[in-house]
Amino acid sequence: MTRSAEVQDLIDLFEAEADRDRPDDETPEIGIIMGSDSDLDTMYGAHEALTELGFGEVTDYDDPPSSRFAFETFVVSAHRTPELLYVYGETARERGLDVIIAGAGGKSADLPNMTASIAYPLPVIGVPVQEESVSSVIGMPTGAPIVTVDAGKSFNAALSAVQILSRAHPELEGRLDDYHDELQDDVGSVSKRLHELGTARFREERDDR
Repeated sequence: MTRSAEVQDLIDLFEAEADRDRPDDETPEIGIIMGSDSDLDTMYGAHEALTELGFGEVTDYDDPPSSRFAFETFVVSAHRTPELLYVYGETARERGLDVIIAGAGGKSADLPNMTASIAYPLPVIGVPVQEESVSSVIGMPTGAPIVTVDAGKSFNAALSAVQILSRAHPELEGRLDDYHDELQDDVGSVSKRLHELGTARFREERDDR
């Protein structure tokens, strides 16, 4: 049992939410957790991707965002707050989560792995915050699955999470298609401009921006 009142407040919050029967459109579909707030700059890519795809961030369960799809964000340390990690993962499905994105750094980046074990069969996407974290995050035994992106690629983790959700929500599939179309348009526009201006002028104008 934790002796921290702050951690106990969060545990009580997760357990209370698990006991409630909120409609699907009032609960976040995606959970983002990280081992420390020092990981936030890396994990912010997931926030950016989800926001770009029209997700809102839940900051108060009793006052959810107006967007149809949403995510939540917490710091959950596998080593310093094991009870909090256990309750977060154990209650994830009952709280309405469909996918968890878990990021951790250092050589002992155990948060994604432990979350995947506790929240199973909920899919967990691991984000190694640094290169040295990769082997720790992907090192799961057979029968204990976790999906992992490259070091620091939390933006891609969020896209993967939305891909998972899109199979049940055609609206999200459309948003992903639109996002991909914009990427293609950007490449096409740059390619045409490079050809029309020539390499030297294109490079000069690009560097001046």
